[in-house]
Amino acid sequence: MNMNEVKAIASERGVKPGRLKKGELVRAIQAAEGNNTCFASERAESCGEESCLWREDCQKEALNH
Repeated sequence: MNMNEVKAIASERGVKPGRLKKGELVRAIQAAEGNNTCFASERAESCGEESCLWREDCQKEALNH
């Protein structure tokens, strides 16, 4: 998912993107939704959330860190 798509989702959820990086913005969206702020964290490798909107990007980002 590109940054413009993430920003659009943020706007829909009432989260202001400001100058946040992608990972920071996704975690802000997760927090606004009442979910764990786990995007690209150490949890990515063992995450069982198959239906998570961020799953594909999360695992890619986690591998790059």
